Amino acid sequence: MDVVNQLVAQGQFRVLKVPLGFIKALQWFFAIFAFSTCGSYSGMFQMAVECKNRTDSDLSIEVEFEYPFRLHQVYFDAPTCKFGDTERLFLVGDYSSSAEFFVTIGVFAFLYATAALSIYVFFFEKYKENNKGPLIDLGVTAVFAFMWLVSSAAWAKGLSDVKTATDPNKVITLIAACDAEGNQCREVHDPVMSGLNTSVAFGFINLILWVGNLWFVFKETGIIAPFMRPPPPQEKPAAPEAYGQPGAYEQDPYASNQGGYQPEYSQQGYNQQDPEFGQGYGQQGAPTSFSNQM
Repeated sequence: MDVVNQLVAQGQFRVLKVPLGFIKALQWFFAIFAFSTCGSYSGMFQMAVECKNRTDSDLSIEVEFEYPFRLHQVYFDAPTCKFGDTERLFLVGDYSSSAEFFVTIGVFAFLYATAALSIYVFFFEKYKENNKGPLIDLGVTAVFAFMWLVSSAAWAKGLSDVKTATDPNKVITLIAACDAEGNQCREVHDPVMSGLNTSVAFGFINLILWVGNLWFVFKETGIIAPFMRPPPPQEKPAAPEAYGQPGAYEQDPYASNQGGYQPEYSQQGYNQQDPEFGQGYGQQGAPTSFSNQM
């Protein structure tokens, strides 16, 4: 427990916020959905055979199938409409190869995403040491991107064949009693394929994620660093010539061409004074010389 606590304390979980770690977490998440929706599937469809002799009819023939879709091993018993006898029939087709290939890629992608996330969080410095980690990561990511393309396309084609092979209207043609006059065969319930359709969608989503992650892993390798030129330095504006002359001073930007703001004391509103004060000051007159006062 002490080792686990130390690793958790030293973990760089902020790497999950950058594209390199965040996309890897999405790959881990969608890989689970891809292989689980396909590998855990089981379906069923139902048919009805109504014979001319009602006692020989079977109105609820259920056919169950599941992953890995070896349909040639799936069988059901259908009435022959003759003396109460039944015949055992098998579905047609083996689509296990494409389904198992898709699930295998999903499981391995999940395991690799788990290992890569652990290295990003706990050993990111060693991951970037000598660029070996990013180069290996880039190669494996490219391989998984290609494998997702192949497996998703193969499984999409395999799913189309599975839908055809499990179509009740198609399976009814295998029953000989349905060709006899007076007998009626019909489908009762179609198989639900929404889970398998979702698995194909998750496969192509994983393809987009792994292809998109190539760029962010490639940036960690440092291969592109020598080709990235730094932006040219911005030139500082040249100082005015006045600053270089001795005794020069900075002119007040608020001063106008007329020497700045000067109040007009001759305005009429400004020279209005108290009448008494003006009279007293006017009677005093101009001061005489000091000799005359003596």
